[in-house]
Amino acid sequence: MVSKTRTASSHPNGDGPKSSRSTGTPAANIDGQHISENSPKTPKNNKPKKKHKGLWWKILLGVIGAILVIGGATFAYLYATTKIPNPEDTALASKTTVYYSDGTTKIGSFAEENREIINCSTLPNYVGDAIVSSEDRSFYTNKGIDLGGIARALWNNITTGSRQGGSTLTQQYAERYYLGETTSYLGKLHEAVLAIKLAHTQDKSTILCNYMNTVYFGNGAYGIQAAAQTYYGVDAKDLTVDQAATLAGIIPAPSTWNPYDNPKQAESRYDRVIRIMKEDGYITAKQAQDAKYPEPIPLKTFNDFAGPNGYLLTTVENELVGNKAFTKEELETGGYKIITTLDKSMQSQMQAVGDERPAGMPESIQVGGIATDPRDGSVKAMYGGSDFLAHQLNNSTQATFQPGSTMKPFGLLGAAQDDVSFNTLFNGNSGLEFETTPGVYADVPNALNMSYGNINLYTATAKSVNTVFMNVNEHLTPEKYAKIVKEAGITSKINPDTLYNILGINSITAWDLAQGHSTIAGDGVKHTLHVVATVSKDKDTLYKAKDDATRVFDANDCALVQKAMLGTTSAGGTAPTLQYEIGRPIAGKSGTANDETAASFVGYVPQLLNVWAIWNPGEDGSAQQVPAFDGWGVSSTGYPSHLCAEFMRQALEGQEVLPFPTAEDTGKIGGPEGNWGIGGGSSAATQQQAVPQTTENNNDSKDKESTTTGDGDKKETEQQTQPAPQPSPTTPVTPTQEPTTPAVPSQEPSTGPTTPSTEPTTPGGGTGQNPGQNPGQGGTTGGTTPQTDQKGAGE
Repeated sequence: MVSKTRTASSHPNGDGPKSSRSTGTPAANIDGQHISENSPKTPKNNKPKKKHKGLWWKILLGVIGAILVIGGATFAYLYATTKIPNPEDTALASKTTVYYSDGTTKIGSFAEENREIINCSTLPNYVGDAIVSSEDRSFYTNKGIDLGGIARALWNNITTGSRQGGSTLTQQYAERYYLGETTSYLGKLHEAVLAIKLAHTQDKSTILCNYMNTVYFGNGAYGIQAAAQTYYGVDAKDLTVDQAATLAGIIPAPSTWNPYDNPKQAESRYDRVIRIMKEDGYITAKQAQDAKYPEPIPLKTFNDFAGPNGYLLTTVENELVGNKAFTKEELETGGYKIITTLDKSMQSQMQAVGDERPAGMPESIQVGGIATDPRDGSVKAMYGGSDFLAHQLNNSTQATFQPGSTMKPFGLLGAAQDDVSFNTLFNGNSGLEFETTPGVYADVPNALNMSYGNINLYTATAKSVNTVFMNVNEHLTPEKYAKIVKEAGITSKINPDTLYNILGINSITAWDLAQGHSTIAGDGVKHTLHVVATVSKDKDTLYKAKDDATRVFDANDCALVQKAMLGTTSAGGTAPTLQYEIGRPIAGKSGTANDETAASFVGYVPQLLNVWAIWNPGEDGSAQQVPAFDGWGVSSTGYPSHLCAEFMRQALEGQEVLPFPTAEDTGKIGGPEGNWGIGGGSSAATQQQAVPQTTENNNDSKDKESTTTGDGDKKETEQQTQPAPQPSPTTPVTPTQEPTTPAVPSQEPSTGPTTPSTEPTTPGGGTGQNPGQNPGQGGTTGGTTPQTDQKGAGE
């Protein structure tokens, strides 16, 4: 090998070290050969040797040796100090507990600790065989750990960032003891050491028995005895082959694969276990052929879910599982402390208000409610029902109803976005014709067929005038309206193809309705509604609610909508006593569904928003009309606003009266192009020139009006209802009173009129029965598509 030492020629300007051969000495004779100075140089035999040759191998071997020594010492120490647990000593049954926002008042736990240690000698062999077939076919031959499985798991952990285990049945038993640590490498080391020690100190039958006594089978059942009783109502010794195979099959994911939560998956796992038991000789081919999936007995619900607590606990669980923070099994067995956003006092108040059943209120009427802080999206209280065990559909988060006019404010927001002044006049008469879908026309009535003449958007909101909002949607377009609703955070499907969508024809949940209005109440900043604040364990915070505040609307646009909604709760609005009842300004909007199948109300102050709804599902789930009861007006449209008043009065007691933002209406009368409403040439001031006209009533029927006094006593009055004949759009019928300013503090619109003398009102609620038929059909499930030849008459 030729040594590649550097010469002077390799240095700039001839500088640098020089060898003796570069000194200009005469040519020499080496080994009898004459070599000239210019001849190619032959390498010398005494060339310099490489320094450090092979040293890195020595270092590497030294490091490996040190690791082996340290590893061996560590293993020896862990092996000597690791205690083999008794089944009854395991940490498996560490329950997760859920608390109110104070962090000390308990709501409940997700699963009951239900287990019983049994003597496995009483069990048929096929019970253990089924578990071995499902979890570890090499159980009887392996040494407690599976090095190949561990290697695969380690590779997956490194390459995917996940935490997987290559666990044998023995390792799984060890994992039960170190539950909570096994997602870490240290935990896996403990697991492996314990598994090896178990394999060397206990026989296979003991390990299998202990495993069966500690493994979790879902629904609070720890161990084979509890599982047999939970799913089949028998002792473990009486399990059949089919039942044992079913239980064995669900072990990898007991909270989601069990026969109650996922019967299809449970049966698929059962088939797999039966097949393996036949292949491995635990059952005969005839037994496998005759095998039949066993149906479980009815599930006995855990007592912590009794009463209203079940609605709260399932909402917490669904939120954490839904956003993939935890699995259901982790929540049931992880021993976490979950602190919710729910305020104990407010929750008690909401439950008491929702549980109230006035005289004559049909048992079929369902009630749902929710209260949120629009400033951060935290849920303070919710009414899902009175007893979860009796009615497991959550009326706050799952049951749906047709919201009606509570969806109109999103159209107001669209008008503000399009630079339309809320003082623009619109034709508020009943029976106006609209092209509801392309090529389809229909006459749209107002509630009670009332006509109001030319009115602005403040008045139209206070009185919930259908024809004005249909006109707004003509300019806005149903597509843009649906987009605004989605931007507000509502996830329910809103039909973008019909003008009627602004009248709330698509079914929605109370939670979703609160989410949308919370964005407006939060001055255009959307906070995702949430019920979980933190999840912790052993002083470590594992989860914290994400602050996802996102501005989606202009703050002043939302302030204009709030200003208009303040008119709803003052004199002249559809909930005229609400501000008086709670003792402060409150924005609101009432809503009545198609054919009075549901009624709802949204009310809020800057720090608290409240939604209530009632609906009447038939035995087949179809939407039925909500009848009048206990003086609450025709179709009981005022009852949701009564619930809002009762709750907000208590919930806000002692809280500061926060001001609503000051809205600046910089929009143009008639919009930028002057084509909104009756045009850009008129404003609210021109209403003074209208000649009031009184419509005649051809119906002698009377509507009972109930109002609530300040002390909460209810009084009943009789008031004549006078539905007007459908007027011509060119000759508007105006109210019989001159418009005045609603009695609301400084945030109120200066142009809102009081109630016409012919309009009935219900106690803080809707305007009464709708004579026409709205499109769509409200109910307890899903959205509806309108029949475009029908007429929308909902309030």
